[in-house]
Amino acid sequence: METVAPFKEAADAIKEAGGEELKLCFQCGLCTASCPWNLVRTFLPHKMIRQAQFGLLELEEEEWWLCTTCNMCVSRCPRGVGITDIIRAARTIMIEYRMAPESLRVTMASLGSVGNPWGEEREKRANWVRDLEVKTFTKDNKLLYFPGCVPAYDPELGSIARATASILQKTKADFGILGSKESCCGESVRKAGNDSVFEHLAKSNIETFNESGVKDIVVSSPHCYTTFKDEYPQLEGNFNVTHFTQYLAKLVDKGKLKFKNKLNKKVIYHDPCYLGRHQDVYDEPRKVLKNIPGLELMDEVDSRENSLCCGGGGSRIFMETKKGERFSDILVEQAIEMGAEMLATACPYCILNFKDSVLTVNKGDTLEIKDISEIVQEVI
Repeated sequence: METVAPFKEAADAIKEAGGEELKLCFQCGLCTASCPWNLVRTFLPHKMIRQAQFGLLELEEEEWWLCTTCNMCVSRCPRGVGITDIIRAARTIMIEYRMAPESLRVTMASLGSVGNPWGEEREKRANWVRDLEVKTFTKDNKLLYFPGCVPAYDPELGSIARATASILQKTKADFGILGSKESCCGESVRKAGNDSVFEHLAKSNIETFNESGVKDIVVSSPHCYTTFKDEYPQLEGNFNVTHFTQYLAKLVDKGKLKFKNKLNKKVIYHDPCYLGRHQDVYDEPRKVLKNIPGLELMDEVDSRENSLCCGGGGSRIFMETKKGERFSDILVEQAIEMGAEMLATACPYCILNFKDSVLTVNKGDTLEIKDISEIVQEVI
């Protein structure tokens, strides 16, 4: 078998990055049975772990770049094997040999140079604000709003950032943004195995946050939430981080979020992987939606810990997924068949994929795709 590194060198490197959990795998195959890829094609994580145990990494092996790090396999593994960590470790080795997909190499170059995946100018990072009169964060502010790269730069999804900021203003939150001083949180490039670019981005943000006096952060993206909460403390970046759905749920509990308008629609809520399985945040988004007058809340065919990944995690959002292999198409089809009028979620990656799938899955139905922040903005 042709490999990207000598057997022992590769095996040792993977064990170092993925932990001694490698040796716990007894090849039961439950990870393969759980993986959403097997709904659309053959994908064998248990075989890949066996390869990793012996340092056998096939040259130009596509499978190592398919994992969305949805954590379905990890949540079900009877031996506690960190399967996604092992895959990330293998990717690290492949990056060293310059074997990452071309689109991902371009993305990583942009992240390393200008702090966002698309190579956009830093000065454009706060263009979503427009006429909202959002203040720049200072030490006098209590809360930093960090929109993330997609709401900040994507012209269609800027509505998520605008809705969030508008709600914060209406609920009298003492907040600000850092705009061009921010960089990508680094989560996607971290899962792609590029530790050096991740550390560059993380340290830049940590330094900026500390210099600005940031202590509390609210985010739109579950990927930012997970990274700030779990990864930054390892680099001495210790901040109190809240996902916006958690923030909204607290306002509901305190009676500080009043819904003036009705939303008479059947709404399915999709659990994002990085908010659900990665962080166990399931109830807060539902609490917010259930309190909206007129809204009929429905769950997906498989919801909560069994929710199907949209396909955007693990840097897959920056790689092409073939038609017929897109998980988001399956989810949109299910929502339409269940009679939903709106598919709601709380992750910009999910929103991107669902909006694309609505264009692909044409059954004569109109299915709205909304972030929870956009829904709340409509009814307060």
